[in-house]
Amino acid sequence: MCNEMITQLCSEMKAELENNILPFWMTKMLDKDKGGFYGRITGNNELDASASKGAILNARILWTFSSAYRLLGKKEYLETANRAKRYLMDYFYDYEFGGIYWELDNEGKPIDTKKQIYAIGFAIYGLSEYARSTGDDEALHYAKCLFETIEKYSFDSDKNGYLEALTREWKPIEDMRLSDKDENEKKTMNTHLHILEPYTNLYRVWKDERLKNQIINLIDIFLGKIMDKNTYHLNLFFEDDWTNKYQIVSYGHDIEASWLIHEAALVLDDEDVLKRVEPVIVKIAEAADEGLNPDGSMIYENFLSKGYVDRELHWWVQAENVVGHVNLYQHFGDKIGLEKAVRCWNFIKDFIVDDQSGEWYWSVYENHEVNKKDDKAGFWKCPYHNGRMCMEILERFCK
Repeated sequence: MCNEMITQLCSEMKAELENNILPFWMTKMLDKDKGGFYGRITGNNELDASASKGAILNARILWTFSSAYRLLGKKEYLETANRAKRYLMDYFYDYEFGGIYWELDNEGKPIDTKKQIYAIGFAIYGLSEYARSTGDDEALHYAKCLFETIEKYSFDSDKNGYLEALTREWKPIEDMRLSDKDENEKKTMNTHLHILEPYTNLYRVWKDERLKNQIINLIDIFLGKIMDKNTYHLNLFFEDDWTNKYQIVSYGHDIEASWLIHEAALVLDDEDVLKRVEPVIVKIAEAADEGLNPDGSMIYENFLSKGYVDRELHWWVQAENVVGHVNLYQHFGDKIGLEKAVRCWNFIKDFIVDDQSGEWYWSVYENHEVNKKDDKAGFWKCPYHNGRMCMEILERFCK
């Protein structure tokens, strides 16, 4: 039964990736007039050519198409990855002060030059994957430079961990938030997760001892400071001394972290680290399952101190839900985990995938009505979560 499920997943994930997700970005998002990629397509599938261009979007496109080329070897995927790499290096990279600009206008001129460490992490993720896929020395060189930049300016050697954001010149900044949905704190779970993720990928192509030590340190931060040892949920926002003032559960981040922390330990190939990590990440995934609906979907967040549960069903949460449970099946023999992944994938096909215009909707509401207020493609809506979900299945089971 499990083999049949995996065979079907392999077939459907490849079709979703190659027939729906990747073509959307290659045909509808290429900015042939001003270079790179457009900044936005609305939830009603309307192109906004005047929209600004975000570092997160560009870096995630770079990662997605680099990874797709590595797995599937198609020339058009390499061409799209090349386009993303060049735009990142030619427009987003700050050659004067280092790091990556947060936001450009539609012509490629910087309009927000702050250094959000989250964005620099994704630039490392994209560049390291491009280097992994092509052997490109330039991409690897700049991925290493960005690692050094994060370690120089963001790493808190006194209280440990990484500061959220700084000015272009690496001075303290008042508003450190990733978005207006976030709390304005100096350290966050989200940024630490998306430093761990690119550092792990960089280690695949650069076996540097200091990089390895910082990955181990990040794992220790997750297990010792970010994770609630009573509930196994991950706390989200912290003061610089790791004081947590908020009681918020993010189910999608819990399940995503469960497999990314495990991936880091596997890539390090360190038995001691793996022995510490594996029992805990199973607990984190079990905690995330508190957000599961009977139909396989996973709700967004629970604001415990406010007594409010956000039951919206976001595209990225569903994608990470699939990967997290597949990881439990692959490495721990959790057949129920595989069933949960398949159930969520069936939900995605029924409600999140846009079969008519391509890509996925941002979300559906609790009653399964499609949310068209939020972008189909944009500053945060990228091919990374859903594209990676497909490629994780292909790489794990479909060789």
